Amino acid sequence: MKIVVISDTHIHDQEASLPASLVEELRSADMVIHAGDFVSMGIFEKLKSLCTDFRAVCGNMDPQEICEALPRKIILKAGKFKIGIMHGYGAPNNLIEVLSGEFRAEKPDIVIFGHSHSACNEKIDGILFFNPGSLMDKVFAKTNTYGIIEINDKIEAKIIAL
Repeated sequence: MKIVVISDTHIHDQEASLPASLVEELRSADMVIHAGDFVSMGIFEKLKSLCTDFRAVCGNMDPQEICEALPRKIILKAGKFKIGIMHGYGAPNNLIEVLSGEFRAEKPDIVIFGHSHSACNEKIDGILFFNPGSLMDKVFAKTNTYGIIEINDKIEAKIIAL
């Protein structure tokens, strides 16, 4: 199973073009996960139209219409693995600690998040913490990124620089 993971798109203009390489990945993915901060309903609809299985949570910068349409946190199964998804909140340096607390009861194999705009692909205490970075915003990172998680008998995750 191929999962394309994006977050923090921060696209106000729904006519803004997405990178062609990303569009190809979205169309070929078994699932696409967005970890919040679309910023506009237009980009939410555009991304959703590019894939067959689209999962998403709202972020702290999303307008009310997106926050009403999407949950703050979700848990899903991918193969034999459990995935927790939440945008995140608070100071970026405490984000993994905050998310560990948020998902303690669910015991996921992977926690997908955003918020910091900094890519993360780190296993801590048996849990893969995966932040694809920001797709279009470079405020806190030198490059724009997204992620791909391959799930078969095991989990393989990588960050892709644009």
